[in-house]
Amino acid sequence: MVHLDDLLMCIKENLICNINLFPSLDKMLITFVMQSKTVLNLPSVLTTIAPSASQVTSLLPQIEQALPLSFKANLIKVMPSILRPSLRLVPFSAQKSVLLAALHSIFSEAVADGDFEFLQGKWLKISITDLALDWWLSFESEQLIMAPAEQNIEEDVSFSATGDDLILIAGRKQDPDTLFFQRRLKIEGDTELGLEVKNLIDAIDIDQLPSSVHGLVDFSANFLQNTRDELTKQ
Repeated sequence: MVHLDDLLMCIKENLICNINLFPSLDKMLITFVMQSKTVLNLPSVLTTIAPSASQVTSLLPQIEQALPLSFKANLIKVMPSILRPSLRLVPFSAQKSVLLAALHSIFSEAVADGDFEFLQGKWLKISITDLALDWWLSFESEQLIMAPAEQNIEEDVSFSATGDDLILIAGRKQDPDTLFFQRRLKIEGDTELGLEVKNLIDAIDIDQLPSSVHGLVDFSANFLQNTRDELTKQ
């Protein structure tokens, strides 16, 4: 039997402290521990000093089930305001390294097939609205490239959504077409380029990501959708 406090410390040590990019998550973790003093019957794996990311991820659904609905709903509501200040501190080089690696994994087949050639000499702006994140992408020499905001790139096409909705799309919990018609996913600019972007969004395949990352995205999408479904039933 392991206390949730111990589990949270393991998660923090493995997923946060080692990369030292998101110090404001301390506030979330403290709140999480203070409001969730539930004792969970979890596997003995957490008695180890440093469980692997995959082991931690496999335990997340049990944590979700133990949390009260009101806490889960509040966590979803406040998460953007917790993450936003920390994300501003992440240098462009780090954002570029993580984002391009993720995109090349997710769209490896599309890149190999030349499906991104429509972006040659063109710029796509991606905006995660609730996190105040903007990225500019193009395609050059058979690979995706990324420009910093300081270059003042004038995009040819853009798409924007909240972080929650992008996770739901990646986790296949929401259909991009539905979000598009609900104006939760916005594609603006050149019409032909916009159609190409929408086709790529439809082709998102997180199975190409490392298993631990895939598991975390899958859990996040389930967490969001399950919480929304529970709130709807009330």
